[in-house]
Amino acid sequence: MNLESNKLLERVPTKPPVIPPVLEGAKRPLWSVMIPVYNSILFLEQALRSVLNQGIGKEVMEIVVVDDASTDGNVEGLVRRVGGERVGYFRQDINVGKLRNLETCIKISKGHYIHILHSDDEVLLGFYAEIETLFNDYPHIGAAFTGYEYIDEHGKNIWNKPVVNPEKGVLKNWLTTIAQKQMVQPPAKVVKRSTYERLGSFYGVQYGEDWEMWIRIAMHFRVAHSPQILARHRIHDQDSSGDTMRTGQNIRDIYTIIQTIKLHMPDDQRNKITAISRKNFAEYFVRLSHKYYHEYHQTKTAVRQAIGSMTLYPNFLTLRLGILLLLKVIFGYKYFRKFVERVS
Repeated sequence: MNLESNKLLERVPTKPPVIPPVLEGAKRPLWSVMIPVYNSILFLEQALRSVLNQGIGKEVMEIVVVDDASTDGNVEGLVRRVGGERVGYFRQDINVGKLRNLETCIKISKGHYIHILHSDDEVLLGFYAEIETLFNDYPHIGAAFTGYEYIDEHGKNIWNKPVVNPEKGVLKNWLTTIAQKQMVQPPAKVVKRSTYERLGSFYGVQYGEDWEMWIRIAMHFRVAHSPQILARHRIHDQDSSGDTMRTGQNIRDIYTIIQTIKLHMPDDQRNKITAISRKNFAEYFVRLSHKYYHEYHQTKTAVRQAIGSMTLYPNFLTLRLGILLLLKVIFGYKYFRKFVERVS
């Protein structure tokens, strides 16, 4: 990829960037594990080791860390210490932003199957074998994913994502299901490179770009799933989505995605699916506002999430929890709690 051209490109592309095919005659591994990183060196070693521990040779799997000009440490030094020459390292000349860095991950990959493993996530033993089985059993699919769990900054399990389907295989009605809410986090998902070549890379939004991509894939391809929990998605207060949360951009981006996918839904289901997706995200964001207030002590972020959720889908839950958050902020949580205890 010509990095000089990145200086002339918008950080959030307005249409899917084109993914050219791998040069004809190039030696291609089966797997490309691409690890985008930007100022998240704290968790990068765990991510790398979770892949290296699978014991898959370089003839079958390439592993590349794609660094978006991080400033929080010596990323290349860590890569060399942990992976030696087994792990490739690519650094952007300038910070190009999350979407352009993801685009770079896909463009420089050579494998038939691309796994974008964010540097704060992990995979468990057997992940790649299980995904490969899905691709072998269902060669017509465009992507596949496994079950996954949420972990905290210490790697402790927070909760397991509810099972999408208890049976292993190709998912039925997947487009209408995934259009209602985000049900797959990136560490659990693998996409054929040919799928990206047909559909292009991530675009349009700074938050929820993966959800938009999963919907786009579901519009054009069948998707297979294994219920085995073989991936780990980390939740922590330094997550790269934090900037969009602080400004409320996350809610605006989700609204944009919902309005876009609405155009692709069947006429008789369009309004219903749109309402469900707005409700699901609004209720998620309003609950998240209390987490930002109590655990992360980010009052402004909490307020923006609460107000945004009530705007996105005003119902009993979002209004009750949103107003409750605002009262906590206005009066102070300790005073508010004593007041509630007195009147209850």
